[in-house]
Amino acid sequence: MANSKLAPQSTQFNNNEAGTREIVVLRWGHRVHRDARLTTHVALAARAFGAAGFILSDIFDTHLKASVEKVTNRWGGKFRFEMGTPWKTAIRDWKMRDDIVVHLTIYGENIQSSDVLSRIRAGGKNILLLVGSQKVPPEFFSAEISDFNVAVGNQPHSECAAVSVFLDRFFEGKELAKDFGDAKVRVIPQERGKKTEVDNRL
Repeated sequence: MANSKLAPQSTQFNNNEAGTREIVVLRWGHRVHRDARLTTHVALAARAFGAAGFILSDIFDTHLKASVEKVTNRWGGKFRFEMGTPWKTAIRDWKMRDDIVVHLTIYGENIQSSDVLSRIRAGGKNILLLVGSQKVPPEFFSAEISDFNVAVGNQPHSECAAVSVFLDRFFEGKELAKDFGDAKVRVIPQERGKKTEVDNRL
């Protein structure tokens, strides 16, 4: 799968009904050996919950990229993966297109008790979802970097949980029924047991 740049595309993503064209997750502070499993889970959760792509900023982790792209190739859909881009460059380019940056942090506006989600939706713009791996620089909270600081809860939790809850709230659950085209493997939902459908032609 090509490592294409994650600029918003001219053809609109399937999330238009939620008031935006694309959501891309930027993962900051990834440590190759320590964070490999969790960062992989953040990327896979982003894909499963409706994000268009993933930016692993400032670092290259070819094993992680290969793992995510293997899932996409097998389970279908389009999910772009970029790595090595400096986070300041990614955010600058995003903002130059008049799109918005949402920083997920426990210190932000609570997604349940505030109207922050409505304000984000109302803009109808592409969203760069910023999540840290380690303690983020203070400037992440500033208006120059983040248009919104959002908390999916004001208690400690993982980045994977933050991404999943934000996307599910934003898309109002519709992403859970999304069809992932060109899938080689599909789960056949049932009350008990496990059943899959495999398409060996793809």
